[in-house]
This record gives sequence, C-alpha cells and structure tokens, in this order.
Amino acid sequence: MSTVLETIDGGTRYLEQRGIEDARRNMQLLVARQLGCSRMDLYLQFDRPIAEPDLVPLRETLKKRGEGIPLQHLLGSVGFHHREFKTDARALIPRPETEELAEWILSWELPSISRVLDMGCGSGVLGLTLAAERPAWEVTLADVSPEALALARENAALLALDSVGFVHSDLFSAVTGGFDGIVANLPYVPDGERASMAREVLHDPELALFSGPDGLDLIRRFIPEAFSRLNPGGWLVLEIGHDQASQVAGILQTSSFTAIEVKTDLSGVARFPFARRPAL
Repeated sequence: MSTVLETIDGGTRYLEQRGIEDARRNMQLLVARQLGCSRMDLYLQFDRPIAEPDLVPLRETLKKRGEGIPLQHLLGSVGFHHREFKTDARALIPRPETEELAEWILSWELPSISRVLDMGCGSGVLGLTLAAERPAWEVTLADVSPEALALARENAALLALDSVGFVHSDLFSAVTGGFDGIVANLPYVPDGERASMAREVLHDPELALFSGPDGLDLIRRFIPEAFSRLNPGGWLVLEIGHDQASQVAGILQTSSFTAIEVKTDLSGVARFPFARRPAL
C-alpha cells in the first residue's frame, strides 16, 4: 500500500505533467477530501498507509483533475468570507475578487435595515454572505438560470438562511419593488476571448461568462433598469472585467447615476464600479 506522502508525491507529478498549476496543493486537497481530514492533518500522518478502497476513487478524481475539471467541482465546496459554500457546474466558481467585493460592501456604514438585491446571484455566495452578516437586511437573490438558483437555495439551506428571497428572472423581468442596494456580478467576458480562456474556466456555464463582442451587452441592459429599481439614494455595485472601467462608468453616467467611483481589487485592477441614484 502507498503511504499518504507517496500518494501525494505521485499525484503531484501526474498533475504537473498535465499542466495543472499549484499541483501539490491540488493533490493534498484531493487526498484530504478522500480521507475525510483537513489538508493540515495530512502533515501529521505522512506514513499512514492508504488502503485500496480509498485509492480507487482517488485515482478517478485525480484523472478528472488532470483533464481540467476544476478542483472546486471535485471538492464540491469553496471557502468564501469565512464560510463554506457548495459549488458545482451549475454556476460560476466564486472568484477571490468577488470575496473582496463582499468585504468592501460590509465595511460601509449602511442602514441596519435595507432591502438588497443580488442580481445574477449564481451560487449565491455574494448575496448570502451579505444576508448572513447583516441579518436585518431583506436580501433577494435573482438569476436567469434555474440551475444556478437551485444551487443558491441549497447554499441558503446549508447556512440556515431561511429568510432570503429567490426569484427566477431575466434581469428585472420578474423582480418586484424597489431596493436600497443592488449588487451584481454579471457575465462580462467578450465572446472573442473564448478560445484563449483556461480550460478550467470553460467548465463554468457559458451563460455566466460571455456577454457579446465587448462583454458589456448585459451590463448595458442592466444599468438603466437598475436605476429605475433603486430607491432614492440607493447604491449600485458591480464586478466587471479588467479593462471595462471607463466604459461602465460612462454607462452609469448616461443612466443618471451620481457619485460614480471605480474601486480597485487587491491586484490594482479597476474592478468594482460604485454609483448612487440621487436622493430626493
């Protein structure tokens, strides 16, 4: 029988040969999942033999990772703002930038009671994080994909967030009422970038990635509609592509938003446009 360390070493070499970045960490996480322990626990049991009933499924999972299946899909979960969320092929894998966006919003001094909408919620990590951290907020999650919305509901159940609302909607078509805040991480990848994207990313739903020749088709539709659904003084925050800040700021201005500002992510990329509907 192979030991934990021998299995990690062999799997790491296998993944490296197939171009998987951070191969050793990937293998450690796959082994830890199979053995039902944490990655750190592995360091205390390198000499532990791994029996064949564990090796057989581990080999199959390793093969899938070598074929480019995302690690998060194989693990079945992803950490986001101190919580674990279920993740799979039904929705976009949460990105670190989206976690930055959640932390930025939660750092604001906002009213303790607010009605907030997460448009294009996907797996729900952003809207559910806001709901968990601000229990008095009335949070609604909306998405055009019934599959993504089902995943978001499952995550809400895992977090025992039974007061969150869900709406199956093409943008605002089935959404009712006004909001004090709207957050949106909509598709923003230009269609022409499809061929150059990492194979892992292409396991995300196309509906959650691509949005026309310049990636802004959906955002152009969304921003004017969002203005009409915000209460006076209400705020809007988006996550956008690395080179879209000036264009999105222009769309916000044309749509009568004020206090327009684009915040940078930790890599220095202008990533998060913020704007307000003017107060009365």
